[in-house]
Amino acid sequence: MAIDLFNTLGGRVEALVPQHDNELRMYCCGPTVYDYGHIGNFRTFLHVDVLRRFAALKGMKLKHVMNVTDVDDKIIRNAAAANMPIAEYTAKFERAFFEDMDALGVQRPEIIARATENIGDMVTLIEKLASEDIAYKTEDGSWYFRIARFPDYGKLSKKDFDGIEDGARVDVDEYEKDAARDFALWKAVKPNEHSWDTSLGIGRPGWHIECSAMAMKHLGPTFDLHAGGEDLTFPHHENEIAQSEAASHVPLARHWFHVRFLLVEGKKMSKSEGNFYTLRDLLLKGYRASAIRFLLLSVPYRHQMNFTFEGLTESANAIDRLRTFARRLDKGEFAVGENAGLAALTTEKLRLFDAALSNDLNTAEARAAIFDLVRAANSAADTGTLLAGNVASIRDLLARFDSIFDVLTDRDQQVTRDALAWAEAEGRLGEAAPDLVASSSFSEDDIQKLVDERTLAKKQRNFARADAIRKELAEKGILIEDGKDGVSWKRK
Repeated sequence: MAIDLFNTLGGRVEALVPQHDNELRMYCCGPTVYDYGHIGNFRTFLHVDVLRRFAALKGMKLKHVMNVTDVDDKIIRNAAAANMPIAEYTAKFERAFFEDMDALGVQRPEIIARATENIGDMVTLIEKLASEDIAYKTEDGSWYFRIARFPDYGKLSKKDFDGIEDGARVDVDEYEKDAARDFALWKAVKPNEHSWDTSLGIGRPGWHIECSAMAMKHLGPTFDLHAGGEDLTFPHHENEIAQSEAASHVPLARHWFHVRFLLVEGKKMSKSEGNFYTLRDLLLKGYRASAIRFLLLSVPYRHQMNFTFEGLTESANAIDRLRTFARRLDKGEFAVGENAGLAALTTEKLRLFDAALSNDLNTAEARAAIFDLVRAANSAADTGTLLAGNVASIRDLLARFDSIFDVLTDRDQQVTRDALAWAEAEGRLGEAAPDLVASSSFSEDDIQKLVDERTLAKKQRNFARADAIRKELAEKGILIEDGKDGVSWKRK
């Protein structure tokens, strides 16, 4: 079954089919490493993660390239304010970005391309555009792309530029240019600014040129898919198309994949609203990385998402239900035989799970299929009709689900410990939730040992010890639940 995916360029859902040897060659615009990543950034990277995981599940090979913008106006300004070289300044935030990606279970691309390591490729591309009179040099030594020489400009964003006159401020920069819409390829050096001495002159690259140069370097002039947040559609991706296709004379990407913004508690996320959250902010509040991942994937990528703390709590509870069910399968004793109705339901939910993701990565419907099965299987277990012959196929479907959503394995405590270590080093430990430090020292194995000890104490009618263990766990944010199939637990 193919993956049908909305293509921003064509404005419709189209089959995503690799062009060469069943290898999906994809480029994703990565971070600008001037600060810590916020949850809006990570929503994009998480949905790209679902795409690459599902493509691999469908048998595709992957060649995924992501850039790291480690030189731009904000970086130069912030590094100067911190009195640090930009390489030292960006290294800190690049390291933090990938730590956060790891915490959220986002698989790393096959190739990570840094802007500062590919200046020569950018210069070569600009020189190619200059040779065709599409790039021009201004008096101050900057280079611009002449949009009038690219008639298809606007085909991705579907913007109408007929009403824009020369002199209007479209591409925000401080350099003189021939036309309002022309955008910077190379910026002339300013006093005390990081720069490179090249055949174009002394300066630094514009933002847009890096992605074109690095994408074509690693993936060729035409590749399968280009991904990013919806805010990049214009001008960044529009400019990428213009400068790349003007040089190569072939389409840059066959498929364009854009992830919608998220709101926070119904409002646009901003520092002025007080609703701007990095992943680390949420971890220090005591929320789990797995719950953040699950919530950010709960709404399909083309729909705007409203991130709420109530939703985050519900996401954590949903994961607990899944993990409890998985433990029930592992530890339960089931009668011999197979429940034919449950077997048929498992097969149907497998079909629906795959169909949902194949239909424009509908993560909401994919999740629903799994939870429907879990409810049915739990009910069958309660009545003794979940039989041994059903267990393997249900486990297989859970494993298939987790190969995409990746929330069943409990990595949360290690992530929390790492976040606390970072907070201590940064002097932010006082921001941590009161019970976070106490609970972070308890691994899943530690919890299970105490749960087992409590179960034994109850069997031995040592209720004082059993109650003491329940209290000890509760103080560390662990809730005990006694059910028909034994004891389960979850974190608050």
